[in-house]
Amino acid sequence: MKPTGTDFIRLTYYENLTPSEQSQGTAAPALETHYNGSGPIIHLPKPETLKPASSLLENTIAGRRSIRRFSHAPVTLEELSWLLWCTQGVQKIMPASTIRTVPSAGARHPLDTYLLLNREKGLTAGLYRYIALEHAIAPVRTDSKIGALLQEACLGQDMVTTAAMTFFWVADVYRSAWRYSERAWRYIFLDAGHVCQNLYLGATPLECGVCAIAAFDDEKLNALLGVDGENQFAVYAAVVGKLPAR
Repeated sequence: MKPTGTDFIRLTYYENLTPSEQSQGTAAPALETHYNGSGPIIHLPKPETLKPASSLLENTIAGRRSIRRFSHAPVTLEELSWLLWCTQGVQKIMPASTIRTVPSAGARHPLDTYLLLNREKGLTAGLYRYIALEHAIAPVRTDSKIGALLQEACLGQDMVTTAAMTFFWVADVYRSAWRYSERAWRYIFLDAGHVCQNLYLGATPLECGVCAIAAFDDEKLNALLGVDGENQFAVYAAVVGKLPAR
């Protein structure tokens, strides 16, 4: 039996691609998924307001480890702002693309960031979405059950709720497929890797630990994040929290 992954790779060879919608003159999709929730949009402090202690890149890379146990210390709004800027910060907006702090195929940036905030100074615990174009967050669900439900969707991994926060990255496929057709699915997963690596690097000078998560129940997680699992679907996650005392 031929593995599904083999079919995926072969079907996205260049000779098998259908013409992209960009090549056919279709207008570019929105640069970000529209937020249509009822909660207030919370604009974050400018990233430059936080000046993390200098950390040599060599030491940061050499010391990188996935951390699964954290202290109970909260993360500040300034630190949250910094981490979001590191992972999806918008530096320039153009008519059909954005330049951000991470690379993305064709500058399409098809990922939307969702956050489970467990311990963040000044904000109600719950699920939020990052609105990158405004450098703001907005509530999705702030009921008391959402943390436990997301932990369950991540196959019961307790670090989802014991960490200060958990990042969830959702792919909006058309933002990339508009330009790259079937090839877009390859690029989406590469983009997710770039984003998560920046989270590891950005967390280090804040004395935070990170652990990436790829094990989750797709249907449960997509439902909790409010996406359809086809046009938009969860691709990656990561927990972040303050390092425990040594």
